[in-house]
Amino acid sequence: MVASFADVVLAARGTSIYSATPGGSSWTSRDSGRTSAGKYSFERFNFDGTDKIVVVDGVNAPTVFNSSLAATDVSTASVVGSKFVASFKNHMFYAGKSTTKQEIVFSVPFDEDNFTSSDGAGSFKVDDTVVGLKVFRDDLFVFCETRIFKLSGTSSSNFAVVPVTRNIGCVNGDTIQEFAGDLIFLGPDGLRTIAGTARIGDVELGTISSNVQSIFNDNLSSASEFESTVIPDKTQYRIFFTKSTVGENQSKGVICVLKGQSFEFSELRGIRPACTDSFVDEGNVLVLHGAYTSGYVYRQESGNTFDGEVIFGRYRSPDLTFEDPGIRKHMQRVILNYKPEAAIDADLLLRYDYEDPDSARPTAYALDSEDVVAIYGTSVYGVPIYAGASQPLVRQPVEGSGFAVALKIHDGGQTAPYSLKGFQLEYQLGARR
Repeated sequence: MVASFADVVLAARGTSIYSATPGGSSWTSRDSGRTSAGKYSFERFNFDGTDKIVVVDGVNAPTVFNSSLAATDVSTASVVGSKFVASFKNHMFYAGKSTTKQEIVFSVPFDEDNFTSSDGAGSFKVDDTVVGLKVFRDDLFVFCETRIFKLSGTSSSNFAVVPVTRNIGCVNGDTIQEFAGDLIFLGPDGLRTIAGTARIGDVELGTISSNVQSIFNDNLSSASEFESTVIPDKTQYRIFFTKSTVGENQSKGVICVLKGQSFEFSELRGIRPACTDSFVDEGNVLVLHGAYTSGYVYRQESGNTFDGEVIFGRYRSPDLTFEDPGIRKHMQRVILNYKPEAAIDADLLLRYDYEDPDSARPTAYALDSEDVVAIYGTSVYGVPIYAGASQPLVRQPVEGSGFAVALKIHDGGQTAPYSLKGFQLEYQLGARR
């Protein structure tokens, strides 16, 4: 587990929980003596004016830390060994015990450690194994292996459980995230969303990853663990696949980005997290992950390398035939619009006829930008150029011809982030084959 809480980073490894100051080099033990702890989960909450975080590990009693990092165990037998925890309508919900896999237990209002039924605590069961809990808008969603339910209401007197679907479940609870106004999770057929619509009580389930289904097919059956996180300021959802036979350098993941009304995807390589956390503190987005084997905690979205290792970026467009694959196109110019955060060093390439080795392969065209506009709060005085462009428009003359053409961009590996906004290809028609 890794979590941002009370201006420190909490990390759990094995049977102990530690804290450290971000950027520090030493750890302080906060809780130890656990036995056979499984994978940790947590929930931040505030029931009494004091920020707290509750931690569960699937074996031991849930542990609550206050803002001073003092630990208190929730030792009630019905919740000892819980794997999942969520705060909903001022109650704390616990689930995932190995002996009661279908039961969800909730506390009295405003007290995570009181389970007196006459004071508003209780429990309920669903007819499937629970794999995750997630609050979304005014409902608590209960994700199971083959079904999904939602709990509505405000207290034990009017809580009501209804099925969302009895045909689709969640592969792994660590993939459930609130993302772009929806809940997103990994289903048996790829990424899906649960979208609340304008009509009260109406729920729409939809798969969003059908365009890249082959990536998920390659990883759903062979991955032993899954992790996910959200980058709020980039509207990004990231999912990571861990395979026991694949090292960290070759471990893969997928980035899902909401663009307008549609989703776009790209692949990640070289990150194998054991746990993740995304937290917004006074406008500052913290994205953390704990390394699978080294024990280090890393911060994503900071700097242009990954702990000193270069991060290579690759983009390839579809093979474009311009609605007529039988006519040769003589390419004239590429007009490219992109948005850099700082100076970049990249190459623009054109490839013809599905990269046939006998087709034209022009040398790379430089796609560099040093005249970038300053961004308040991030730019260093004296580095940006006056009147620099925030979204440069490149008009690059190009060579070559073919019946299909693809555009590729390769960056130098140690460059500032940038995003492609669009491109236009100008060409003349040639002969028909």
